[in-house]
Amino acid sequence: MSVLIGVLALQGDVREHIAAVERAGGQAVPVKTREELARVDGLIIPGGESTTVGKLLDRFGLMDPVRALPQEGKPIFGTCTGMILLAKEIEQSEQPRLGLLDVTVRRNAFGRQVDSFEEDLPIAGIEGAPVRAVFIRAPYITHVAPEVEVLAETHGHPVLVREGALLAAAFHPELTDDPRIHRLFLDMVEHAKAQRDA
Repeated sequence: MSVLIGVLALQGDVREHIAAVERAGGQAVPVKTREELARVDGLIIPGGESTTVGKLLDRFGLMDPVRALPQEGKPIFGTCTGMILLAKEIEQSEQPRLGLLDVTVRRNAFGRQVDSFEEDLPIAGIEGAPVRAVFIRAPYITHVAPEVEVLAETHGHPVLVREGALLAAAFHPELTDDPRIHRLFLDMVEHAKAQRDA
């Protein structure tokens, strides 16, 4: 099935995510407007600075349309900043957020840029070797609701989770050549589109 993935193009690794979707066998386009958002079957929210991206979502009139996507059967995948924006609760922050994912996150939880690291993570539902995960000023999850499925953890904290039509990673899967996490998201989008079209 052919689906079109949007990559929110306000900040962050937009080109890298588009390339990663293509490596996973899909099609992706940058999204900056409500009209562009309406055309896609799923959305990736890349890394960046979460407070800035939240304010830009408000400024561009995208907060409510993005928030409505899961109800329209269009999944969202948030990486790093995207995970923070998806979360219902952000520790010690009242910043703008989508508030869709029933988790609490801690920003810059592993430290600053100099504390960035890579790790091989076993991921539930992904076969084969562990996935190389790149953590850059990464958040992690400090609390998950019962309906949230934890797919990967590091240092005792969830760093890849799924809840319904939402997928969120604390790391940057677009910075490696491994397409499996983007393929997981494509599978979610294809399944959701098949249900929409049924």
